[in-house]
Parts: sequence; C-alpha cells; structure tokens
Amino acid sequence: MDFQPTQEQEDLRAGVRALLSRRFGREALRAAVDRAEAGGAGGVDRGLWRELGGAGFFALRLPEADGGVGLGLAEAVLVFEEAGRALLPGPLVATHLAAGRVEGAADGTAVVTAFDLGDRPAAAAGPPGRLVAHLAEADAVLGAGAGGCTEAPAALLPAARPVPSADPLTPLHRVPPPGPGPDARLRDEGALLTAALQLGSALRTVELAVRYAAQREQFGRPIGAFQAVQHLCSGMLVRAEVARTAVYAAAVCADAADRAGAAGAAGAAGFGAAVAAEIAGAKLLADRAAAANARDCLQVHGGMGFTWEADVHLHLKRAWVRAEQWRTAAAAEEALAAELLADAQERGREGASYARDGSL
Repeated sequence: MDFQPTQEQEDLRAGVRALLSRRFGREALRAAVDRAEAGGAGGVDRGLWRELGGAGFFALRLPEADGGVGLGLAEAVLVFEEAGRALLPGPLVATHLAAGRVEGAADGTAVVTAFDLGDRPAAAAGPPGRLVAHLAEADAVLGAGAGGCTEAPAALLPAARPVPSADPLTPLHRVPPPGPGPDARLRDEGALLTAALQLGSALRTVELAVRYAAQREQFGRPIGAFQAVQHLCSGMLVRAEVARTAVYAAAVCADAADRAGAAGAAGAAGFGAAVAAEIAGAKLLADRAAAANARDCLQVHGGMGFTWEADVHLHLKRAWVRAEQWRTAAAAEEALAAELLADAQERGREGASYARDGSL
C-alpha cells in the first residue's frame, strides 16, 4: 500500500487550504471566539457552510451520479486534516456523513450534528443523557429518530440542557437518551475523520512552536537554539508524524475494504474488526498527538502561550473535546485489545492445527 498522497490529492489539499485561509483565517477564528464568549452564535457560519458545500467538502464521497465528487476516505482525510489545521468549527464530520442521507447536507444548506459524544455504555456512571455538539444550530441530528435522523429544534431542544464546554466554539447540550446512536459504519468513519481533524491540529501546533522558537530571543539567541526547546519541538514532530501514518494507513485500509466489498457485506456492522482496529488506533494516536502537542506548544511559548491572545489554548481545548467525539480513548483501546486477542487466538488455533497434522 502506498501512503504517499498523489499529485491530485496534494492539489485537493492545497485547494482546501487556500479556501480556508481566505474564508477562515486567524482574524475570522478570533472573531468567532469573541462572539461565542459574548454569548453569540456557537461557531457555525452558514455562509461559509454553504461555500464549503459548493466546494464539495460534504459531498466529497458521494457518487458522481448522486451529485457528489466520487472520491474516497483517503481524500476526505486530507480535506479534514486541513480543517483541523484551521480550527474550523462546526459539526463537520456529521454533516459530511449525512450527505446523501439528509436533504441539504451535501450542498451545505443544512447543518447536521450527531449523537457523537459520550461513546460509553448507557449504564456507565455520570449524568444521564447523551452529549450533542452544536444542537441549537443544527437542522437535523444523525443517529436518532426514524431513518436515523430527527429534527433537532422540535424534538430535542425542549428537553436538552446546556453543558459547559472547554472549547468556546463547540457548544454542548445533554439530551435524554434517544436510543441507539449512529451505526457502527458511521462511527468508524466519524472516528477516522475526527482523527484527521486532530492530526491537522497536531501538525499546526508544530508549526506554531517552531516559528515562535525561531523568532523569540533569550540571552541573545533564538530559543530554538537551546537543546531543551529543540527536544520539545522534535518530540512534537514525531508524535504528529506517527499519527499521520496511522490516519493515512487507516484511510487506505478502509478504502481497500470498500473496493473489496467487505464493507458492503458488513453493512451497518462496520468495516470489519481489522479495519475498525486500524481506525481505533489512528484515533487514539491522533487524539494524543493533538493534546500533547498543544501542551508542548504552550511550553515553547512560555508565559505568552497562556495568554488569551495566543491561539495555542484554542488548539488544546478543541483537542480535549474532539478526543471525546465518535470514539473515546477507552473505546479505542477496547477495540484494539479485542482485535489483538482475536488475532492471538486465531494464531493459537493455527499452531494447534499444525501440531496435530505433524507439520511442526
């Protein structure tokens, strides 16, 4: 398998980066944060949402016959990586997954969220209900009601209660348990795309740390000349690159499973245990890279990193929230452990069979 993006994929990535730089640069990000802190909108810019839809962001994986672009998860991962780099707010993953399922999702005229938080058993300790992001701004919720969707304002908002969120651009509500959330296939895809968002943030904080280390001087030298700072930055890069490899590999494996017909056979059960484990590992590594890199970026910035004016805290807060979306660390570890156990048991059965046949 080749994990290196093709020229066409690099062109797609560059186009998305150019669009987001033009429409959601740093000034737009800070303005959105200020509005949210003042009690305004929760982060979804409907105009930008429609522009993303027009650019094919949400319909990227829809077949061309259905009005989509006809690409795969490998391309979607590159696009979502750029969105994570820009800290683009909103239920991007859910709206992308809803394309072809919810009217208006593909072209960005509808905002779709999902029961994608709190991936824990219903009997687990904690407040009752499930967390939903951007509920007040959504037109539909993926994974609830007839056909997998329900109108959010009419059905859920009256019983929902706001929950404090670490990220000012990710408002949260807790709603009564609506029944099952998105099926296994959607959860796998959602986890992979969320991992791509985390990867983009992890790579961006590497850039921020290296740039600041080159500019900030202490004792007559850039702080990047000091070994302690170099070690922090190199550790950040290693974490991000390991996560990048895992995310790209999971996307390639998922696309290969689709082409082989494995996912179609599994249906709502997902991609199959092996690919689901790849995705779980990618999510786990990307979550850790995003949060740890943001913390180390704060250290490189020193006291400046703790100020409201710096952007580093926004990456850290978003990383914390995304780590709880679609697949938590505990759920990812359980999926990986189950696959490792199944593989070990299969190898044990093969060894026993060889021994009985006298093949050893």
